[in-house]
Amino acid sequence: MRATVQLSLDLIDLDEAIRTADIAVRAGVDWLEIGTPLIIAEGMRGVRELRARYPEVPIVADLKTMDGGWLEAELMCKAGATHVVVMGQAHEETVELVAKAGRDLGVKVMGDNMAMPDPVEGARRLQELGCDYIVHHIGYDMRNLQRERGLHPPTPLDRLREVVQAVSVPVQAVGGLTVEQAIDTPRYGAPLVVIGAPLAIDAHAFRATSGDLEGTLRAICERVHAHGDVPASAGVRA
Repeated sequence: MRATVQLSLDLIDLDEAIRTADIAVRAGVDWLEIGTPLIIAEGMRGVRELRARYPEVPIVADLKTMDGGWLEAELMCKAGATHVVVMGQAHEETVELVAKAGRDLGVKVMGDNMAMPDPVEGARRLQELGCDYIVHHIGYDMRNLQRERGLHPPTPLDRLREVVQAVSVPVQAVGGLTVEQAIDTPRYGAPLVVIGAPLAIDAHAFRATSGDLEGTLRAICERVHAHGDVPASAGVRA
């Protein structure tokens, strides 16, 4: 898969999300993600508005589905999402139903391994259950509270190579990465580079960061796209 930039719109105001999406598309971002805060704030309206504005751009609905898998996938598909996210901590039957909805409705399914007891085995099981992509995810709250307590939380890079080698579907690494780390994830065999909080979105205020966002995103896109095609299970290249 070609190295791809996905912007996570972790915002709560739809107008600001649209303005940020406009900047991102101009800068060369490949996929737009309706982040969980925006889904909570705006529901399917956010997906519909972005689909109408960008009819050809892949749109990820970060539902973090834990139950009601078929219905949630169907709702977001009808609104215009091309990808939906199901949590690996859900019952396996929920993952199966989201995967079935994906096959039947033509939407791709991303399985999120956040908080699974073993993220590597979890990723493998999510693929077995029918997920088209794996989200290797370290959660926001856990990272921040551990830092406040003087601990050193894990990062997605710690086991990213193992996750990539465990599956044959594309992987993305999410959670606490710096810009440089995110740009570098295709070297681990993970072609989907996610840019969101806090790289482009202020996660505490749920608004776009100040400064030259378009220039920053354009530079990120150029560097990520320079990785070219990233074969599955590539591991770290020298």
